[in-house]
Amino acid sequence: MKSLEDLKRMREEALKKVEMREGGKDYRVVVGMATCGIAAGARPVLNRLVEETADKDYNCVVTQTGCIGMCVYEPIVEVYGKDGSHTTYVHVTPEKADKILAEHIGKGQIVDEYTVDAAKREA
Repeated sequence: MKSLEDLKRMREEALKKVEMREGGKDYRVVVGMATCGIAAGARPVLNRLVEETADKDYNCVVTQTGCIGMCVYEPIVEVYGKDGSHTTYVHVTPEKADKILAEHIGKGQIVDEYTVDAAKREA
């Protein structure tokens, strides 16, 4: 930081991150980041969700949590709507995260083939 402009820019970036965590959006996207999730690839998924949400201004807050309790299905992403809806996506990759954002957050359409219910039917 070398100038007042740098400080203002840093403040704006920090405020964006706080807004993402605190809400005010229609959806909350939660990524399981316990050791099982991280080992299965949750960090790149979280990074993609945060980057895409910031770049495309999706109407959601992206957060992380610890163990969700279904280690075999990691990486797990849960989407909570303001209306009380809850969808659990499993075996999420960064590419699947893109589709979840575009379809579920962008259009309000659940990506059924990525849900835990679809994974249980396949097992």
